[in-house]
Amino acid sequence: MDTMKLLLVDDNNRIRNVMKNIYSPHFEEVIECGDGAEAVLAFNDSLPDWVVMDIKMKTMDGIEATEKIISANPDAKVIIVSQYNDETTINAVKKAGAIGFVSKENLSRVIDLIKGESK
Repeated sequence: MDTMKLLLVDDNNRIRNVMKNIYSPHFEEVIECGDGAEAVLAFNDSLPDWVVMDIKMKTMDGIEATEKIISANPDAKVIIVSQYNDETTINAVKKAGAIGFVSKENLSRVIDLIKGESK
């Protein structure tokens, strides 16, 4: 993969650290945010190649943040990660414009999605 920038969004520091450990070898830079509103601002500031976004967060959830990011930046590549993988959630993820959905039980799949999309 070319040198790339990742925006990592999760309100749980422990999970964010786990994800950072998994993903950082694949990215030149990892920017971290704790909620969706922060992520929208960080995206516009840093224009990352990829966003890995949690859904359930306090100020602004990941679905709304993804919609805002993609409406302002149609080429943005967002992957949603969540422990909620019911049909309603997955449909909301698709409607928001995310490239993919990964269950938090299978976080390493994010790299497979990124490698598949980057070809």
